[in-house]
Amino acid sequence: LYIKAELENVESVALQMDANLCLSVRNPLSDYETREKVVVNASQWMEPADGESSREPPHHFALKWEGAKKASVMTVLDAAGIKAALKKKKKVEAPRNYLADDSGSWSPIMAVECRGLEPYAFLPMGNNDFVVTSTGGKVFTEDIELGEGDWADYDDENDEPVSMSEIEFKWEAV
Repeated sequence: LYIKAELENVESVALQMDANLCLSVRNPLSDYETREKVVVNASQWMEPADGESSREPPHHFALKWEGAKKASVMTVLDAAGIKAALKKKKKVEAPRNYLADDSGSWSPIMAVECRGLEPYAFLPMGNNDFVVTSTGGKVFTEDIELGEGDWADYDDENDEPVSMSEIEFKWEAV
């Protein structure tokens, strides 16, 4: 998952990995099979359901497409998973916080491993899914709604406005 935004007096933007994240997924083998607005939480693991193959590792989201023999799964990767997944990929940047120097450019903020499904939309819910730190060091954790394309607040400790505008998200396979 990549983010792009114009930042004003923002030092960093971090995706909270223990928040409920809303996204839409599609069947890569079909043009019409989608599931919109599914919620994934990287801190909640799912085990294979009874009768499912135990060869599938624990994951964060699963669904079974019509006519499929087994479930399609998604796993949100932690630092070790990201390192292993990108080991053979050259020139692919690992997900990290979005920083002031990234303003106006695309930067990866989350990585997922998918089997039998692919995400195509990220829908910020504004339920503390992001943490914003101002250039003055004030941390904002509440009411950060990025789904409208912009966000603003005021850093009263440093007497300066703090904002993000032209916010966009995109999924990219690597």
